[in-house]
Amino acid sequence: MTTTPRALPMKVADPALPARIRIHEVGARDGLQNEKGVVPTEVKAEFIHRLAAAGLTTIEATSFVHPKWVPQLADAEQLFPLLEPIASRGDVALPVLVPNERGLDRALALGARSIAVFGSATETFAARNLNRTVDESLAMFAPVVARAKADRVHVRGYLSMCFGDPWEGAVPVEQVVRVAKALMDLGCDELSLGDTVGVATPGHVTALLRALTGAGVPVSSVGVHFHDTYGQALSNTLAALRYGVTTVDASAGGLGGCPYAKSATGNLATEDLVWMLDGLGIETGVDLDELTATSVWLAEQLGRPSPSRTVRALSPVSHKE
Repeated sequence: MTTTPRALPMKVADPALPARIRIHEVGARDGLQNEKGVVPTEVKAEFIHRLAAAGLTTIEATSFVHPKWVPQLADAEQLFPLLEPIASRGDVALPVLVPNERGLDRALALGARSIAVFGSATETFAARNLNRTVDESLAMFAPVVARAKADRVHVRGYLSMCFGDPWEGAVPVEQVVRVAKALMDLGCDELSLGDTVGVATPGHVTALLRALTGAGVPVSSVGVHFHDTYGQALSNTLAALRYGVTTVDASAGGLGGCPYAKSATGNLATEDLVWMLDGLGIETGVDLDELTATSVWLAEQLGRPSPSRTVRALSPVSHKE
């Protein structure tokens, strides 16, 4: 990788912010699921191995959905065994998305020890994404979560459309809180609040977090998942950190979107997040140079530049259009 001289952000710590953040890396699943060309299984495996080498400790590996719904992730059974060297280390979690009990069966058969279910705060997206109402989807998740917890498997509950829905518009805070609380009541260990189409702003983020904690959902169990459609992902993340959130979803190179919401653009780029956190003196355990090199490598595999501003700044020659 050709790089320019390494600029470093001045570290100015803010005592109001957490000292350490856990990055929930979603590039290999959420980042790649919307790619038009099928990415070879071996490339996905190497991508995840490189992410682990860069210091990421939670790397969402794949999804056990029916292949016809997300063809890009149809190779879950072939991919997961290639990650055994990472799983056997014990210091890196490799969560997988499961939509139902059949997906759970497939994941457990391969030894997955961390899963995620994917719900919606709005009826329209629940119908389009899961072909169910919100309450029907919660009923579908109930046995999945119960069985996973009985087997001591960690469970994350994703909640999409928490801030706005392209079909329903702005989503009332109380509506999000109801579904979020229901997911946690099923037994989820953590909750990820998704700004699926990237319309959130910092005040809205704070209002939702305040309402959730008021309803009994501890901020320690909440993560945030922002898309950068309107350039607000970092500012929204900072608002969440100021409220006490310590888990942030991000995608290496800024890859991602949503196959069921066409207005959803890329996720918050992990490199952009790490640059900001480094400047704030917040520990992540991530080596930014290694992560940037990984995203440059993946961009070469995909045949297009990385959307991440930080990747472009640190490797401009490799990212000429």
